[in-house]
Order: sequence, then structure tokens, then C-alpha cells
Amino acid sequence: MTIASTTELKINWVNTLFFAGVHIGALFALLPSNFSWKAVGVALLLYWVTGGLGITLGFHRLVTHRSFQTPKLLEYFLVFCGTLACQGGPIEWVGTHRLHHLYSDQNLDPHDSNKGFWWSHMGWLIYQGQNESEIPRFTKDIAEDKVYQFFQNYFIFIQIALGLLLLLLGGWSFVVWGIFVRIVFVWHCTWLVNSATHKFGYRSYDSGDRSTNCWWVALLVFGEGWHNNHHAFQYSARHGLRWWELDLTWMTIQLLQVLGLATNVKLAEKKQ
Repeated sequence: MTIASTTELKINWVNTLFFAGVHIGALFALLPSNFSWKAVGVALLLYWVTGGLGITLGFHRLVTHRSFQTPKLLEYFLVFCGTLACQGGPIEWVGTHRLHHLYSDQNLDPHDSNKGFWWSHMGWLIYQGQNESEIPRFTKDIAEDKVYQFFQNYFIFIQIALGLLLLLLGGWSFVVWGIFVRIVFVWHCTWLVNSATHKFGYRSYDSGDRSTNCWWVALLVFGEGWHNNHHAFQYSARHGLRWWELDLTWMTIQLLQVLGLATNVKLAEKKQ
């Protein structure tokens, strides 16, 4: 499928209207009445909890690639944090990402970067996915888990509950910054891994696709920007393989190891 042919796909209006609504909600942060440093602090905290602990550590390195193991209760907590990122349910997220790795930058890749930056960043989410029927065969290890099913089916309601809690704690400024601004920011940071790290940066390995190592994406998404390293060693819990490739998520895994909460940690050979 070429870039031009994407217009032939059916628009997913549920996704499109939802994305538009959340982005519009984030614009209310421009109103002076919705600004407070406490609200910004809440947004930054939730950015780390949902984007760092949830998506990067939980959804990606722990569940999708099983690069380490944790006690089940900690796994569920990290998956809960990822669910709060509002990027779909964990079963769908994990299945889509495993599909991406199998067909990286090929026609069956959900966000094939050969179709352009816009497509790989978020365009693929606006159209009806052609590979949705493939997801069940990539998620057999989690699809029957009742906790995962709950998070998958009710991630929107969980977000609403968080919004109500923030409203009680700090009013509308907490909701605008802690829900709308934070979700939009985490969305685009995550999407940059699909787009920017298949276009900008350098390559340390021949991984068979267009993946790159991009330092500024790595800073935004807690080490995920060392994407060429990751595609070369998908099983590795550490993505920053050179000494200067800062990987905050790897540091978190090391801390969990010290606490006895991360075991069977898989590593690639570190670049010097």
C-alpha cells in the first residue's frame, strides 16, 4: 500500500473524534484561569507514571517483550499505569506492537514508516486497521487474563474515574493539565517512537528496517528513543547500549533488581 492509497481506507471516526476532543480539551490550558503550578506538577507526575512506568516499563519492556519478570501484582500495577495513558487497552497495545516488530517497515506494519512521517506518527490510528484480526494470535499469553481484560474493556471509564479524583483534589485546572494536557503530551511522545525514530538519528546496527537511535526522543520517553538498538535486540531490558545513551527505564529496572522485584533480566551486549 502506498501513501496515496491510505485515502482509500475507511476513517475510524471513533478514534478520530476522540483524538480531536482530547486535543481540544488540552487547549483549555491556555486560559489563565486553568493555570497553576500545582496542576503542572500533577501533569508531570502523571506523565512519568503513565508514560514512564506504564507504557515504557510496563506495556513495552515487561509485557510486550518480556525482557524481565516481576511479581504478578507489580505487573498488574504497571499495566494499570499504562492503561491510564489512554492509548487503548493493554491487549490491543501489546498485540499491535508485537505485530510492528514482526513486520517492521513492511506493508503489514501498522505504522510502516515508508508511508511517511504523518502516517507512522498518528495517521495509522485514524484509519480502520487492516491487521486488527491478527492481534489475537500475538496476545495469547495475556488475552485470557481477567485483569488484562478488565483494563482492556474499561480503560476509558478508568480515565474518567481519575478525572473525577483530580477534580475533587484540585478543581478544573487539575483536570485540564492532569488529564487532557498530559494525555496529549504522552500520546505524541509515544508516537514519536513510531515516527521520529524511524527517520532521525543514527544507526548502530543493521536491524533490517529503518529504525534509528534518536537522543531527544530518548529523553522524552525514558530511553525508548534508542530504537535501533531495541530493534536489533528486542529481548533486551536495556536500550541505551553505549555509556552515554541515557536510559532511565533501564535504571528503574536496575532499582527493581536491587529490591528483588525484577528477575530474569535479559540483556544485549553493551556497545562501548
